Amino acid sequence: MKVSSVFKFKNPEVRALHLTWIAFFITFYVWFNMAPLASSMLKSVDWLTTDDLKLFAICNVALTIPARILVGMALDRFGPRRVFSILMVVMSIPALVFAFGNTMTQLLVSRLILSSIGASFVVGIHMTALWFKPKDIGFAEGFYAGWGNFGSAAAAMSLPTIALTMYGGDDGWRWAIAQSAVVMAAYGVYYWFAITDGPDQKAHRKPRKSAALEVSTWGDMIKLILWTIPLVGVLAILVWRIEVMGYLSATGAIIAYLVIVAIVIYQIIQILRVNVPILKKGVPEDDKYSFNSVAALNTTYFANFGAELAVVSMLPMFFEQTWGLTAAAAGLIAASFAFVNLVARPMGGMVSDRMGNRRFVMLCYMFGIGIGFVLMGMLNASWPLIVAIAITIFTSIFVQGAEGATFGIIPSIKRRLTGQISGMAGAYGNVGAVVYLTIFTFVTPTQFFYIIATGAFLSWLVCLIWLKEPEGAFDDEYYVSSVDRQIEEQNAALHPSK
Repeated sequence: MKVSSVFKFKNPEVRALHLTWIAFFITFYVWFNMAPLASSMLKSVDWLTTDDLKLFAICNVALTIPARILVGMALDRFGPRRVFSILMVVMSIPALVFAFGNTMTQLLVSRLILSSIGASFVVGIHMTALWFKPKDIGFAEGFYAGWGNFGSAAAAMSLPTIALTMYGGDDGWRWAIAQSAVVMAAYGVYYWFAITDGPDQKAHRKPRKSAALEVSTWGDMIKLILWTIPLVGVLAILVWRIEVMGYLSATGAIIAYLVIVAIVIYQIIQILRVNVPILKKGVPEDDKYSFNSVAALNTTYFANFGAELAVVSMLPMFFEQTWGLTAAAAGLIAASFAFVNLVARPMGGMVSDRMGNRRFVMLCYMFGIGIGFVLMGMLNASWPLIVAIAITIFTSIFVQGAEGATFGIIPSIKRRLTGQISGMAGAYGNVGAVVYLTIFTFVTPTQFFYIIATGAFLSWLVCLIWLKEPEGAFDDEYYVSSVDRQIEEQNAALHPSK
């Protein structure tokens, strides 16, 4: 797929791509609509404190991880059109509650529920995979993710102006947030009618079970269980942070920990219920896939997207304190991470398409991330500012290119499981952010950059050992196994009119 192809709006797949990245853009705009208006909220609401806003920031990511897993399951069962539309409409409700909330409980609970909107990313990944051929999927997924992800930066740049100029007054921030929620709900309705799940009904291949990811061997089932535990277990870190901040009692924390343990046990039971019967029956050779590749891509997204979210949170202060810049100047430099995303992520996917070896491209990007963060760890006030900016942009290109390369591989691993695999990898990106941001509270910026570099190098090593080149990764059509055909025949028998 050529870059110029994205302007061919008459092509159905290109139209679907634009409809979907815009949906992703809007959801991320709403997800990150609080931080740009934080100062306005403090001025407007007398009882609100900076510690309250820190708590809201934690809540804003708290449910994103489990939501990405659940949404991944829903995708494989119901299809991305329904899931994306319903997600946008339903999540507009807590966004409106937050906009006009007048109590701590209203703001806290609504922000907590709204954190689920972060799962929107994996929905569009699945939709894009349904529309594009394996040979073009890297660039298409990268373009979708790069431009959609810019919604967070657009919110930071536009919401203060909207609140001040369009509405004004003490409640300007409320109306600005409400406006974004209404736009999201309206687009959710439009998206339902404007798009289909792929060019034809055969594009969306459903798994046998959606309660847990299907695997091919008993060993892979054990690995799936081990890789599932951190996805829910990481919530314990968030509970601990809230307890340390004084917003949760020791008893409340214990209850929260017990709930997390119960969820982990439930997830393990679901994995066993789905996979034990399948494995006892035997998996046909043509339907097997290696879970090692899924695990490897979990580590890449942990190390690249997790690093991006963490670094974006601390980069402005790093430049401000190291080179004595103003907050505005430091923020502008840090914003280069977001702007580079518009080009770097599609480029990562395109390189993955053009090189003819997606595994090799993934390895190059992860090694580049490690080098980039090692260089950032060496930065101090004696370095020229322009060199520091250049190194930051260099690192950003590799970080976001690696994100594009990750999702250039995922759709080709196992077509009918794309939603669940995307959900798992996407969730590991958020796990990475939580882990890295927690580590940052204990170390210096220099140490932090070296730790992130170590994470990238470890991911590179895992990919070197475990990641396999997907079968048919550059074909015109996705590989269809005997089980895929069997499921298709069963669905046709159940729904003969379709």
